[in-house]
Amino acid sequence: MHSPLGPSHQFHHIEPPLLCSRMSLAAYCVMCCRRLGTSTPPPKSNTYWKDIRNIIKFTGSLILGGSLFLTYEIWALKKSLTLDTQVVEKEKMKSYIYVHTVSLDKRENHGITYQARKELHKAVRKVLAISARILRGPFADNFTTFDIEDHECAVWLLLKKSKSDDRAARLQAVQEMVEAHHWHDYQFRTIAQAYDLRTLIGLARSKESDPRFFLPPPPLPPLKEDSSIEEELRHLLASLPQTELDECIQYFTSLALSESSQSLAAQKGGLWCFGGNGLPYAESFGEVPSATVEMFCLEALVKHSEIPTHCDKIEANGGLQLLQRLYQLYKDCPKVLRSVMRVVGNMALNEHLHSTIVRSGWVSILAEAVKSPDIMESSHAARALANLDRETVPEKYQDGVYVLHPQHRTSQPIKADVLFIHGLMGAAFKTWRQQDSDQVLTEKVSEDETRYTTCWPKTWLARDCPALRIISVEYDTSLSEWRARCPSERKSIAFRSNELLRKLRAAGVGDRPVIWVSHSMGGLLVKKMLLEASQRPEMSSVINNTRGILFYSVPHHGSHLAEYSVSVRYLLFPSLEVKELSKDSPALKTLQDDFVKFAKDKNFQVLSFVETLPTYIGSMIKLHVVPVESADLGIGDLIPVDVNHLNICKPKKKDAFLYQRTLQFIRETLAKDLEN
Repeated sequence: MHSPLGPSHQFHHIEPPLLCSRMSLAAYCVMCCRRLGTSTPPPKSNTYWKDIRNIIKFTGSLILGGSLFLTYEIWALKKSLTLDTQVVEKEKMKSYIYVHTVSLDKRENHGITYQARKELHKAVRKVLAISARILRGPFADNFTTFDIEDHECAVWLLLKKSKSDDRAARLQAVQEMVEAHHWHDYQFRTIAQAYDLRTLIGLARSKESDPRFFLPPPPLPPLKEDSSIEEELRHLLASLPQTELDECIQYFTSLALSESSQSLAAQKGGLWCFGGNGLPYAESFGEVPSATVEMFCLEALVKHSEIPTHCDKIEANGGLQLLQRLYQLYKDCPKVLRSVMRVVGNMALNEHLHSTIVRSGWVSILAEAVKSPDIMESSHAARALANLDRETVPEKYQDGVYVLHPQHRTSQPIKADVLFIHGLMGAAFKTWRQQDSDQVLTEKVSEDETRYTTCWPKTWLARDCPALRIISVEYDTSLSEWRARCPSERKSIAFRSNELLRKLRAAGVGDRPVIWVSHSMGGLLVKKMLLEASQRPEMSSVINNTRGILFYSVPHHGSHLAEYSVSVRYLLFPSLEVKELSKDSPALKTLQDDFVKFAKDKNFQVLSFVETLPTYIGSMIKLHVVPVESADLGIGDLIPVDVNHLNICKPKKKDAFLYQRTLQFIRETLAKDLEN
């Protein structure tokens, strides 16, 4: 574009304000005028204001559809000029900002500010009226007289469709947005500023969605003067009610608020297992990893977020922003990220908080995290997004219940569920990883999931049986390890099974055919859950839809573990679980007898695997955790495998016997259900 005013009046590029700035358009015009050296408005003449109106009306013509958008670049003019159409086309490719409503009161505005606002409102209202008629009426008749390109029509038509009263139309609109890879940057940005909550969540849960659909989170408020993250966390935790908490969580909260990292570590005895990474990570029994106050505050916050009224307090006291700050600061700390995601996922269970979660910018963070190659990060993000998605997800996934497949919206009908229940000190993801070996370690480099996977149910099983919903359950082992002031019944099989059964039913388990897959003590939990469900009428669908159970080295008749010294047992498991695992345990014998009778009556299909090799715990202990005679349920097939207790549920390869026999059992047991 060339200026008619000569070389001394070339147009300057003016840096735009931040996206969605609160600065009014007219104020921005004045700022631009001042930066161009025209802060004093020229004399009012018909010619001058006519020129201003022409420019304002031209700018308004770039406003599309039912929302107010304007290009960043604005000029102050003294004379008429000729506009280069190529420049106009370039301007249409710029990013957009919202135009906020401004007052036209003459007492508040004078000179160019007042005139600019007045003319802008005239132009904007005219364009809005035209676009509203277009979006309401027959499109073919109206678009012929409207200066808009075909690919721009598609953007606004999809936005209109995404807000339709017809659910199928809304879902189709989101799918079409996901498939529109040919769009320009400004079109993605237009969608990002104009969609509603349902469309945003739908795009975030779509596997192939373009990251340009998601605006960056808003700037975080600064920390209070002389404050720190630790102090902010303490303040947030202290502001939460101490009601509706059991004794264990009360103790955990008070400990996080009052103790230092050093004293926390000193109080902790035995094996440290924060989050249940399992026995392979117990290399030393004499060392305790350092624990920060931030981590303990977060763990306590996770438990508080399971209570709906406490979620309201967390949101009201700026918890969503504080969690976002932690997420950004501790990108390289998986424990912190996991706890932060757990809190957000729990808050998403409360539908009245969805709009607040969206406004805080969490959806764009979750949309990125769900595509992470890290199984824990993607699964925690997928859980939070599923709880936000009331459009396509009727279930609610409470803390510890993770969908491994499908983690995105899919057109694939889900016909059955497969549930994975780990053992004590196991984990929802690492328990079911592929067995490590020298060959596997070299194959990791290729990143071929058919050769190596960090979670075989998510990759191998999901590909071989795409019509399954695959769920992995994790129950806390951190709280159960506190020695003092924690009620022992919280650790029992009966307590855990009742809690897990409630969570699984909320996730819709029982609404379709089910197969249970369990490792070690997880099998005892499955047996207890099914017996409990059989006694409760509201859980009858869980029993009626259970098709089969697969046990990996489950100690139905007890474990040799209980024969070891007290000190060794404490290092391996909390004492109550060891008592329940002993061969002479009355509770274990009753559970076994009752379940065998019940399973035969219901004609459940059963398959059991058992280890034949001893397990090495660090460099100190070697033991055969579950012998063959203890793994024999008494019904179904029992298959010994030359692996230890840890690797009985970790196939070496996809074509290994352990995985192929598991896959065969699932397919045969669900054959009729998958065909329908």
